[in-house]
Formats: sequence, structure tokens, C-alpha cells
Amino acid sequence: MDAPTEVPTAVIGRLHQDDRATAAAWDAFVLANAQATFFHRAGWQTIVRNVFKHNTYFLYAQSGDRIVGVLPLAHVKTWLFGNALVSLPFAVYGGVVASDAQAAVALEREAQAIAQRLQVAHLELRNVRPMHPDWPAQDIYVTFRKELGPDDEANMQAIPRKQRAMVRKGAKNGLRSMIDGGVDRFYALYADNMRRHGTPALPRRYFQALMAEFGADCEVLTVESDQGIALSAVLSFYFRNEVLPYYAGDDAAARSLAANDFKYWELMRRARARGATVFDYGRSKQGSGSYAFKKNWGFEPSRLYYEYQLYKRSAIPQHNPNNASFKPLISVWRRLPLEFVNWLGPHIVRGLG
Repeated sequence: MDAPTEVPTAVIGRLHQDDRATAAAWDAFVLANAQATFFHRAGWQTIVRNVFKHNTYFLYAQSGDRIVGVLPLAHVKTWLFGNALVSLPFAVYGGVVASDAQAAVALEREAQAIAQRLQVAHLELRNVRPMHPDWPAQDIYVTFRKELGPDDEANMQAIPRKQRAMVRKGAKNGLRSMIDGGVDRFYALYADNMRRHGTPALPRRYFQALMAEFGADCEVLTVESDQGIALSAVLSFYFRNEVLPYYAGDDAAARSLAANDFKYWELMRRARARGATVFDYGRSKQGSGSYAFKKNWGFEPSRLYYEYQLYKRSAIPQHNPNNASFKPLISVWRRLPLEFVNWLGPHIVRGLG
């Protein structure tokens, strides 16, 4: 009888920022793996390190000369929000992506070893599906994804009647959309919108870095009035056959003109023309206004599984607006001058990713 064939052990490596050959192999694996997301791309290492100054641990599992798994991690350590190892900050999806269970286990074991070596309070993996039912898990986030129809008419008819009327109202108001080559108009709308919601804005240089790093896969769509005034804008990511509207902002006048609904219709229309077949409306907190808005567009929620290993804390951190302790700060933030919050906000938000 032949001796049993041994399964080769996956070797764990760490991607270095200047290693272009390994980064290319990493991205080739991510592009080919159906479970991978835009947030598993190697370029996020440059963004997280250069913009937010967090140390990164982009781990990969290798079998022979092939990458068979990846796990992007960042060490988020700030005086205000504590000390954590996260996959991945500023991303809605993360965690391990691997071709086999052996590689996945090896990557997670290495992540746990790094977490303990760094003496973090917790390790957080932002999974799309449950990976560890026995781990503590955050249960407030959902995502909204939907297949697009074959043409504009099919996609328009798939929008529920009330929201479809809002899209048509925007068109009747003379609104028009265009693709911007930079982030200036988007950022002005985004930062003002964040202040109105009582939330610190990310820095302008972050959005500039996203466009520089991801090129045509990061795009800004802006909606103008018939006088050429920017009313609403969205920064989206493209990945394989998907479009992900990720950051958005609106002028106070956008609501009465239906600019927000018109914006997402125009994105859907343009994305379909570009070849996208999936519209990923992104993460929302259950019960929030954005949750209701996406439901009104005919999208159904799917729970996200943010799973934790707790080392120096007894409960999952709640760094979100639902935390009652943040409500007084949110109220104050809304009343602060825009120029001041745009200066202070990036120093705060780097720990909230």
C-alpha cells in the first residue's frame, strides 16, 4: 500500500510595502478568489500606513510558489480608542481569505500570535460570513447587495415606486451627473455632511490617496444643479463585476431637489454601462436612516459578522454613534465651525476605523 500523501504546510509570509512582485501575486490571488473583496487588495497597506500611520501586518499563506491565502491587518493604537489589531480598519469587509482550511488556520494563528505580542486589547476580523460561532461577535451591522438588471429600463423598474418617483423628480429638476477627476467638490460636500451628523470627517488626503492608489477603480460621481452647483457626490470602488458606493456627501439643498436618489440612480446607470452586474450599497447599522433608505430602494440586508478575540477587555468595543456615551459629543460637534472640525476630525477618526 502506498504511503499517505502529506499535505504541504502553508508558509506564512508578511507583505512589505516596497515588494511589488509579492503585491502583484497577492492581488492576483484576491482577484481570483470569489470570497475576496476590494478591501483585501494589497494597496490598502499603503493607504493605512501612509495616511493614518498605523503599522500593518499583511499576512499571506504560501504553498510552494503560490499564494493560497491572505489576511490584511493593521495595529490601531490611539490614546482615545485603545489598542487593537483589526482586519481591516476603514473597511467594511476583511478577515481571512484562503483556498483551503489549512491556510486559513495558519493565518489566524499567526494573527493571534501577533496580537498577543503587541499586547492589544482585542483582535477584530470583519467577516462577511460566520467563521467562529464561539467568538464574541458584533451584531449591529448589515450589508446590502443586489444583482443589477441587463439594462437601464430593467434597473429603473426594479426600484420601488416611491424611490423611482424621486429619481424622476431629480431629472425633472434639471440635475445632471458627471465624473470628477479629483476630490475637491466631493470633499466639501462630505465634510459638511459629516459635521451635520456630528461625526468627525476623514482627511482630504485620504481620499486623494485612494484615487492615486486605485486609479480607475476609485471614482467620484458628482450631481450638479442646472446652474452648475454641486449638490451631492459619491466616491465608489469598482472590484471585478461590482460597484461599491462607499463615501458620500450632500448639500443641505439636495433633499428638496431629490439629488441623493438621483445620484445613486446615475451611479447604477453608469456602473452598468461600465460592466458592473452587482451593486453593493454597503454597510449600515440596523435601525439607522441609511438602513431604511437602502431598504426603500428594494435592497435586502445581510448580517455582517465582526468576530473578536478579547485579550484585555471583557466586552466588544462600541465605537459607533449608537453608544450613548457619544451622544453629548455628537451634539457639540454639530455646532462647531466647519474649518475647526475639519482640522480636528482627522486626529480623532484615525482611531475609529
